[in-house]
Amino acid sequence: MRTHLIATFATLLLILSMPATPCAGRPSPPSEGSGEVSNGVGGVVRFVPIASVFALKACGVEGASSWKRLVVNSAASYVLAAGTTWALKHSIHERRHDGTDNHSFPSGHATIAFAGAHILNKEYGRRSVWYSVAGYGVATAVAVERVCLDRHHWYDVAAGAAIGILGTEAGYWLGDKLTGEHSRYSVAVGPQSVSLAIVF
Repeated sequence: MRTHLIATFATLLLILSMPATPCAGRPSPPSEGSGEVSNGVGGVVRFVPIASVFALKACGVEGASSWKRLVVNSAASYVLAAGTTWALKHSIHERRHDGTDNHSFPSGHATIAFAGAHILNKEYGRRSVWYSVAGYGVATAVAVERVCLDRHHWYDVAAGAAIGILGTEAGYWLGDKLTGEHSRYSVAVGPQSVSLAIVF
């Protein structure tokens, strides 16, 4: 219980210590050719939820998955979520709010942050609701900062959040099919036979 409180407190402290970027005082777009674009703290903080999952697991806090299932399902989740975001960015070509490029929709930062938050929720949400609150809190802070920095419209980050969550759901479904864990079906291959078991 003490480990849970420390982890939750540390994550919430991180949220509270993030520098405020008031949306009312949006930064002006960079001058032509300056190449200076502020990415805020979201570039690093977006990885806090998924890093928390693996840190908790490494510290011996029991989650919903074995190491094998966690690694496979997390990888599948990120491949599906990030792949979808990349494909949409390079097919829709929406101009960023600050005018720097045409890869605004959807937000990759929000996708990564919310995928990690949803993995944290799936692995540790049943142990304590505060894990989920902290994870989604960090992800929401990243999304809000992207809008406040003029890097995205609000619907870019909303779409990124949805893709992160749905990508994680699909990643867990696919990962469980690949590993056979938490699946109703189990296939065993022997030297002279193949057997199928269905759990009811």
